[in-house]
Amino acid sequence: METKWEVFNQIKNKEYSLKLKSFLDDEYSHYTVYPPRNLMFNAFNLLSPSELKVVIIGQDPYHEPNQAMGLSFSVPDGVMLPPSLINIYKEIEQEFNIKMKNNGDLTYLAKQGCLLLNSVLSVRAHQPLSHNIKEYKLFIADILDYIDTLEQPIVFMLWGNNAKQYLKYIHNKNRLILTSVHPSPLSANRGGWFGNNHFKKANEYLSKNNIKEINWNNN
Repeated sequence: METKWEVFNQIKNKEYSLKLKSFLDDEYSHYTVYPPRNLMFNAFNLLSPSELKVVIIGQDPYHEPNQAMGLSFSVPDGVMLPPSLINIYKEIEQEFNIKMKNNGDLTYLAKQGCLLLNSVLSVRAHQPLSHNIKEYKLFIADILDYIDTLEQPIVFMLWGNNAKQYLKYIHNKNRLILTSVHPSPLSANRGGWFGNNHFKKANEYLSKNNIKEINWNNN
């Protein structure tokens, strides 16, 4: 694929990459798989490594029709907001005293330098984590190793245990690492999500390093 991310050229002939491509060819041929294949790498297509400011790691794509669009936590405009995204918006509203629009498309964040990365990039319809295979783990490890070589300050937002397992790939000192429970109602309602101030803290860190802040408001 054509990409601004040199890492894809570095890994395309690795054994796991070839196995992953073969697996996906078969899955997309025989099953309904989300997101549409042309959107699998949407998170990377919307920004270049030099533009990267924030990394948010989700789990796997939404597994119901018309939801997954290749960006973690994001759904197309007009689709009902998923529970986790509702809680993300509530936290943004609380931190900045604003009212978010009822639009779950997070492309506006990607275009500002947020890599909305799922740790698994595809899923069979109605079967969460059905593509949770080792090849994706190797892929994400290579992506995060590559991000670790980038010199600019970057914020990592790691929500929930699945995301926190990627802490071991962050060694660059030019990073702000923010962790909390997952924004899903099951976790968030027990405490540890609301009031974490991750979005304000990210902007404070970017501003301190003379980088333009993220406008988290989707209006």
